[in-house]
Amino acid sequence: MDPILIILGVLVLLALIFVWIYNGLVTLRNRVKNAWAQIDVQLKRRYNLIPNLVETVKGYAKHEKTVFEEVTKARSAAINASGVENQAQAENMLSGALKSLFAVVENYPDLKASQNFMMLQEELAGTENKIAYARQFYNDSVMGYNIRIQKIPYNIIAGMFGFGKEELFEVDIAAERKAPKVEF
Repeated sequence: MDPILIILGVLVLLALIFVWIYNGLVTLRNRVKNAWAQIDVQLKRRYNLIPNLVETVKGYAKHEKTVFEEVTKARSAAINASGVENQAQAENMLSGALKSLFAVVENYPDLKASQNFMMLQEELAGTENKIAYARQFYNDSVMGYNIRIQKIPYNIIAGMFGFGKEELFEVDIAAERKAPKVEF
């Protein structure tokens, strides 16, 4: 067999492997971006529900001004957050503010019985579930991508073409478990 054909065959094989690895990395990176876009959609839905919820509660609990301000401030910070880490921090702050709002609601039986409030609360709960699912899908996508770009030979091609590590969208577990503070 001709040595030139063998060398040419090896070069073609290496080129095919290179293309296969590169395309796989592109697919994983785009999957991570798509997963983040899904989180973003659900977060925007959440942000749109919050003002209606606050206005409904305001009608019953006018003197709870600090709680309303906290929720509004947290919502604004979450809307303006950029980057995965900053977004996660802002979302943790917003979740805490919403817990305080719902703790206030417990003191108003008429409000809890209101159809409008119940509908908003149910819609918000559904949205929270969708956010949790989207966060899990995003984190799974990021983990798969990050593992792949650290493995040989993927790490060589990832380094050559700027495939960098992605951040996980983490929730503050301690804040999630902490009961909201209610002041009267």
